[in-house]
Amino acid sequence: MGDPVSGHNPYCAGLSRAVASQARGSEPVFIRSYEPGQDEDHLPRGLATTAFVYDNALAAIALVACGNLPAARLIGDALSKAARTDRTFHDGRIRNAYRAGPVGKGPPALPGWWDSDKKLWAEDPAQDGTATGNVAWAALALLTLHQATQDTAYLADAERLLAWITVNTAAETEGFRGGFHGYDPAQVRLDWVSTEHNADVYAVANWLLRLTGDAKYAEAASKARRLLEASFRGDHFLLGRNPDGKPADGAMLALDVQLWPWMAVPDAPAEWRSALRFAETHLAVPGGFDFNGDRDGLWVEGTAQAALAYRMSGDLARSREILSGLRSDQTESGLLNATRNARVTTGLSIDPTSTNADFFYYRRPHLGATAWAALAATGWNPFAGRKTN
Repeated sequence: MGDPVSGHNPYCAGLSRAVASQARGSEPVFIRSYEPGQDEDHLPRGLATTAFVYDNALAAIALVACGNLPAARLIGDALSKAARTDRTFHDGRIRNAYRAGPVGKGPPALPGWWDSDKKLWAEDPAQDGTATGNVAWAALALLTLHQATQDTAYLADAERLLAWITVNTAAETEGFRGGFHGYDPAQVRLDWVSTEHNADVYAVANWLLRLTGDAKYAEAASKARRLLEASFRGDHFLLGRNPDGKPADGAMLALDVQLWPWMAVPDAPAEWRSALRFAETHLAVPGGFDFNGDRDGLWVEGTAQAALAYRMSGDLARSREILSGLRSDQTESGLLNATRNARVTTGLSIDPTSTNADFFYYRRPHLGATAWAALAATGWNPFAGRKTN
């Protein structure tokens, strides 16, 4: 796959190009999550200015893995600024998305667009909200940068983000709730508990425990891990718990939920890795994996996650096979399309307070998919901040 450190890795090169095209000198920058697809001349207005925190955190981690620390720091500095300053809240949260481009002075701006019909500036309530998993991913990016630079500001900001999670989202027994949704200043608390989110929180808490030895991080890691243990069903993981505390619908499957728990927990029980085989049986499509169990198309981001999962489980041949196939998804910009098909369903809702399954991925260049491909190609575990064996 080329030499990632020297920049010959094609996925690393795509990420570096995305940062270079949107950065301005040494200013902190958020990178737009999507570019118009092959048959589009512009993005939908809800995505045109949007830099999702999850995608940017992944890109920062992957750029460290790729050896491009200066580009990683530009994104990391934007995440740090977002963790310290917000236009409305002063409790240490970070939003789900920010306006793409150099951050500038003052609190980082949120995405939006001018609605000419209503004559007002419009925003997306899901983008304005704060998902627990996204806060954790921002913390993982900052911990990765702290490890690479020894800059204590990154560590302090990561600690600040985990503190927000533990104070604001802790469930009564096990795990951490979904976060908050809606417009400022009165947002709605999300009472469901996500397996995926808790894998992320575990990774942050465990990393901070390794660094500091502080008992509060052991407590947070234990709380998140108990949710992961409760979600495991012998050979696969449930999505989590519903707002009423009952287990999520067993018929609802998601690929990342089958991979992240054992990727994030260094001493995970051996049987947790059986979830990868479960995914092969229930989520695989030709060339890779779908997001969910309807198998309506190949989800590039998740397929790249699986390439890393195979590498971590020792199946290097399968990992290389998948990565080789992903070259066909790379666009002229260097970014990979989010899907190989025109559209892939998730079974989830854009609005986390709704049950309307209107969250889709489309065939357009995606920062997050490219970052996961770079992580797989370099063999870098983003949950632990190191290369796999």
